[in-house]
Amino acid sequence: QVQLQESGPGLVKPSQTLSLTCTVSGGSITTNNYAWSWIRQPPGKALEFMGVIVGSGTTYYNPSLKSRTSISRDTSKNQFTLQLTSVTPEDTAVYYCATNTIPTIYSTWGQGTQVTVSS
Repeated sequence: QVQLQESGPGLVKPSQTLSLTCTVSGGSITTNNYAWSWIRQPPGKALEFMGVIVGSGTTYYNPSLKSRTSISRDTSKNQFTLQLTSVTPEDTAVYYCATNTIPTIYSTWGQGTQVTVSS
């Protein structure tokens, strides 16, 4: 059973870089035909796809966030990370990591972690 757990600071100051880590158990982030994603949900708003890294290491980003977003992985730790630069209070959200097969016949999410951007 694949499980994902987000971790990182719950409070980030404006202009700083938000860094979150997703730790994966029960599966390998290098597995072929699996995608590993970051999604967020600001309070009162819809889910927003941020980006994804597939098993080969290729990344794809939401164009609205691409300039500030970087997803990377540490295969030795079976983790993938999110970095979001130059954060503002509008980046306050619950951040989720998730995985899905390609094609999407299976998906599972972490529980999410609240990140507040405030001075």
